[in-house]
Amino acid sequence: MREVDARGLSCPEPLMLTAEAIKSDSSPVKVLVTEPHQKTNVEKFAKDHGKKTTVEEIEDGFAVVIE
Repeated sequence: MREVDARGLSCPEPLMLTAEAIKSDSSPVKVLVTEPHQKTNVEKFAKDHGKKTTVEEIEDGFAVVIE
C-alpha cells in the first residue's frame, strides 16, 4: 500500500498528491491528512473517481484508505 503523507499541507496540495497517487498506482493508497475538511475533500475526490474509502482517526489527524 502506498502512503501519501499530506499532514500539515494546505489545500489543494493533499488533493494533488492524492490524484497523482491514484493515477500512478492501482493498489490501495493511504492518505494522511491533518484537518477534517482535508479528509472530506480526499474522500469526495476518491468517490468522484469511482474509488471506495475508509477513514481512521489517528493521533494527529486522519488516515484515508482509498481502494
